[in-house]
Amino acid sequence: MNYFRTAILLAGMTALFMGIGYMIGGSGGMMIALVVAAGMNVFSYWNSDRMVLSMYGAREVDRSSAPDFVGMVEQLAARAGLPMPRVYIIDNPQPNAFATGRNPNNAAVAATTGLLNALSREEVAGVMAHELAHIKHYDTLTMTITATLAGAISMLANFAMFFGNSRENNNNPFGVIGTIAMMILAPLAAMVVQMAVSRSREYVADREGALICGQPLWLASALAKIANAAHQVPNMPAEHNPATAHMFIINPLSGERMDNLFSTHPATENRIAALQALAQEMGVGRESGVSGGSGWSGREAAGPASRPSSTAWGRRGGQSESGGRRGPWG
Repeated sequence: MNYFRTAILLAGMTALFMGIGYMIGGSGGMMIALVVAAGMNVFSYWNSDRMVLSMYGAREVDRSSAPDFVGMVEQLAARAGLPMPRVYIIDNPQPNAFATGRNPNNAAVAATTGLLNALSREEVAGVMAHELAHIKHYDTLTMTITATLAGAISMLANFAMFFGNSRENNNNPFGVIGTIAMMILAPLAAMVVQMAVSRSREYVADREGALICGQPLWLASALAKIANAAHQVPNMPAEHNPATAHMFIINPLSGERMDNLFSTHPATENRIAALQALAQEMGVGRESGVSGGSGWSGREAAGPASRPSSTAWGRRGGQSESGGRRGPWG
């Protein structure tokens, strides 16, 4: 049902885009608009991952620089039946994470230092399993397409003021009023569709991620912590690039709390409730993890190597205020 809904929403956005092109320049305008959109989508298809990772200053890590973190992602990817994605760490105090890439063979996952410091090993496993679920279902490509179409629609709406009222153009029967309405409503409609696609994919990724790591409550606990911190710790790159907010597991922008048409993510409370229901359905508690008949304790993620003395990003591990190890890497 979610795939059908996503397809309908994408079809609606494409129809809106074509309609604006027709109103501006008739059949010729519609064709030009489609060519421009196609060019933008091709560029985004090949370059969106590099663009967004560069935008957030993400640094690629491997087993030598972040053995625990990379080992965890490697094991989770194997459990999901995915190729090993590239792994990145972002120096940002806000706990958050996202996935990007045009397909599973050209994918990347990124987590902030805030996430790796604030969450337990099990919670980080739940988050990364969620991001791998996005990759598995090609959500990263879908959201790239919707973001590109939304940007193109906004661009066309701006063109409408300059080209939509020429005497030669009789495709807009509402004249100046119709043009002004289109400038306001078209980008708004595109934004609503983009956010609706994003929200529908988050619920699917939550469920699939829980099945990958074998424990829905790990992800539920992580979502609660991330949502609480995301509204207290600013993410300035995200604030400067709000069009990328839908990529993160929790909206990185301040003041986004309601599950409505204008939110990029479902309400965290609703996501947690769905994960708790899934845990009851699976018959698992917080300490156990089962998926496909085999458990995973989370502590296996580092592989056969002994636990390193440094954190995943190369600094010494710290102690929590209670005296325990801070995060899953120390």
